[in-house]
Amino acid sequence: MKKTLVLGSLLLIGVVTLFMSSSVIFDWFGIREKEGNYVGGIVWANLICSLLYLIAAYGIIRNQIWVRFPLTIALLILILAYVGLFIHINNGGLYETKTVGAMAFRLGITAILLFITTKLFKK
Repeated sequence: MKKTLVLGSLLLIGVVTLFMSSSVIFDWFGIREKEGNYVGGIVWANLICSLLYLIAAYGIIRNQIWVRFPLTIALLILILAYVGLFIHINNGGLYETKTVGAMAFRLGITAILLFITTKLFKK
């Protein structure tokens, strides 16, 4: 049951994030304009993390022990991107306030998924 919930969460977050971040980067469906003052580094970090979430989901499907490594890398990328966001903000860069909250939420969710996955795939 827990594996199914983690798998579903990773697939949902991975697909939605892949769609939204790639839509901003490649300006699909005019989403870039709707996002306002997006921070490019955050969007790219989210795109990379979405792929890592999908890789981790594949690892869960295949019942592989390495599944925690893509999530660890994603967590590190998000931490670095969050620090970069605050540097960007302190240097007077434009941003949306929702980005700060969204990154905190994504960091928390990734950390929880990593914790659960580590527990599920102990040697």
